[in-house]
Amino acid sequence: MTKYTLDINGASRTVDVAPDTPLLWVLRDTLDLVGTKFACGVGQCGSCTVHLDGVPARSCTTPVSTVGRKRVTTIEGLDAKTSHPLQQAWQELDVPQCGYCQSGQIMTAAALLKENPNPSDEEIEAAMAGNLCRCGTYTRIKAGIHHAVALATPAKGRK
Repeated sequence: MTKYTLDINGASRTVDVAPDTPLLWVLRDTLDLVGTKFACGVGQCGSCTVHLDGVPARSCTTPVSTVGRKRVTTIEGLDAKTSHPLQQAWQELDVPQCGYCQSGQIMTAAALLKENPNPSDEEIEAAMAGNLCRCGTYTRIKAGIHHAVALATPAKGRK
């Protein structure tokens, strides 16, 4: 076992785990942050997506020993009050069906909107292509992203 001090959702957390422990298991089993989901275990589906210094990463294939000083943001850390425009949009439009993949969907979409605050349908599809939804709610996910853009954009003429 090795001790690692990680920046998780803006807080310093020390864990004592094997170096090859996937970040996903550190988050879920050691730190009890269960919003990040396990699905495929090989980084193909996106359910386990977190941000490392703002960049989407598959936590199921990221050994804790490689995280270093990078800031880790999970769905719990995106917005503690769940008032991030994507979280609002997901609730208002009832985007998820089963919901299992949705934390990964939201984390990927959040990184997209940080880089591109008003993406086209094609840009959304390209950014979200690595995230699978077994229920097939892709149309609702795209609508949720567009709605989040509208929620984050101040109305014209407002002072």
